[in-house]
Amino acid sequence: MAGPIIWDEKQKVTGNRVTVDPITRLEGHGKIEIFLDEKGDVKNAYWQVPEVRGFERFCIGRRVTELNQITARLCGVCPGAHHLASTKAIDGCYNAKPTEAAFHIRDTFYQAHFVHSHIAHFYALAAGDFVCGPAAPAAQRNVLGVVAAVGLELGGAVLKARANAQRIQEIIGGKATHPVMGVPGGVSKAISNEEAAEIRSYADGLVDFAQTSLKVFHDVVLANKEYVDIITNKDLYYHETYMMGLVNEKNGKKQLEFHDGKVRVLNQDGKEVDLYDAFDYLDHIGEAIEPWSYEKFPYLRNPGYKGLVDGPESGLYRATPLSRINVCDEISTPLANEALQEFRSTLSPDGKPVQFTLATHWARLIELLYAAEKLREDANSDKLTDANIKQTDLVPGGRGVGCVEAPRGTLTHDYTCDENGIVTACNLVVGTTNNNGPICMDVAKVAKALIHNFEVSPGLLNMCEMAFRAYDPCNSCATHSLPGQMPLTVELRNADGSVYDTITRN
Repeated sequence: MAGPIIWDEKQKVTGNRVTVDPITRLEGHGKIEIFLDEKGDVKNAYWQVPEVRGFERFCIGRRVTELNQITARLCGVCPGAHHLASTKAIDGCYNAKPTEAAFHIRDTFYQAHFVHSHIAHFYALAAGDFVCGPAAPAAQRNVLGVVAAVGLELGGAVLKARANAQRIQEIIGGKATHPVMGVPGGVSKAISNEEAAEIRSYADGLVDFAQTSLKVFHDVVLANKEYVDIITNKDLYYHETYMMGLVNEKNGKKQLEFHDGKVRVLNQDGKEVDLYDAFDYLDHIGEAIEPWSYEKFPYLRNPGYKGLVDGPESGLYRATPLSRINVCDEISTPLANEALQEFRSTLSPDGKPVQFTLATHWARLIELLYAAEKLREDANSDKLTDANIKQTDLVPGGRGVGCVEAPRGTLTHDYTCDENGIVTACNLVVGTTNNNGPICMDVAKVAKALIHNFEVSPGLLNMCEMAFRAYDPCNSCATHSLPGQMPLTVELRNADGSVYDTITRN
């Protein structure tokens, strides 16, 4: 199925500005602005997010128990992630932990959510660039072009697997797209034996499909030397950033985790530089702003925000499927762990974190396999039908922080409510927002490497888009603050440069 890359004829560009608007195959709105110098080379390029949504502000004054319904409407692609992170924050606001059965039911739901989301991104949004080719005509670089290339049988399997994962979310969550299951300290309904049997009936097929998807990636991408050269070219899709993701520890090993764990950060050499509880996230990350985007720029407080640059002195980090399989020592399910070892031996024989941005697609498929295996484990547990699904001792008032790994990155919901359960403060750090800085750097680097002498082509511009597409960005989720409401840190310094005082507005 792999074929040669055929570039479009180059086109002359007049003026010193190239705009890609709208950008394609992502959720939300955005554009790329490329500025050329007098020689026609790229002076700079910007990943720009011009939309703004006020979710953080209009959650204030609502009942905190409504927020897992409100914030799930941020997006139709990852509502399950927002619903679960929000429900966990509501747990905290009610000073409650979910029962063991409720935690297990939530986990089963969430693995199915990951399965359907990762399928959608790989086949509908990303695969066109590899199956059809980066420079294929735009009318061909889409899901129909992918189906035409890989065959109707695989195309049908894609639709069936995603539908089955959606059905599991519907059984547990009440709705396939916007779930309604989460309540403080539990879930709204138990799972019947008949429903559990239906969930189990899908499990093996989803594991098989995930394995098939990895084989497709091997056959189409890894077997094509030109594609591999693009992926591993350090002059294109490559930046050395910190890596972030949730982990759980078992037998002294940090394991991949989507639902509930500590946040781990590795540096460029693979050394653990941070490990913290999500409740304390504000002590570890900050959010900078730039005047040309409505999307914030999260960074590690140590070493701090240095602008859009990478390296150990810059606090920019990535929180993606690639980051998650970098920060874990192993994966708890056998097939996915085997795939992880192959990934690392191929791209990181020195044991350092993999920094090739396009390798995120491979990482996403490894996570797809893990989620399918974990779903199968959950579905075959007696805990799935345990009727002890709610806590009864609920006391509203205080702060709750819910953190999960959304398919696009580490997702944090932070609420404070009063004794009546009314929200007085709300902050969100969304998966895509974490990656805003690295996305900007990737887009600019690719544009500078490929565009010269005022000559561009649709294929070259699509390769610039491939820089952000690997992150599977969701700009609707990421631009949730109103202008003027951005977090801000002000440092007052003495004449000798020492810090006199620090004032923070979160």
